Amino acid sequence: MDNLCLECGTRLMGRVDKKFCNDQCRNIYNNKLNRDEIAYMSKVNRIIKKNRRILKELNPKGKAKIKRKAMDTLGFDFKYFTNVYKTKEGKVYYFCYEYGYLPLEDSYFALVINKEI
Repeated sequence: MDNLCLECGTRLMGRVDKKFCNDQCRNIYNNKLNRDEIAYMSKVNRIIKKNRRILKELNPKGKAKIKRKAMDTLGFDFKYFTNVYKTKEGKVYYFCYEYGYLPLEDSYFALVINKEI
């Protein structure tokens, strides 16, 4: 039985369990397998980074109170964040890395920075 490279089909020489003729074919094959996952993760990472930039821009002094419309206008996507922090009082802060926001009443948000990072 001939072993063939899983990427290019070249006949393999050497070990019986060899799957690729060289590193290039192995990399191309694995990149094709992971393409959809990598594309999705890249998209999510871009959104989270954009959210962080927006929070940083709207909160230059470390604490701010703003309307949701200001965040919406800049393209903030509330579905994506890196972590959640819940206080003892039950308040829930959402963070994009070190920049966070707390939903308040009347479409306002408190913006904060986690300086412990």
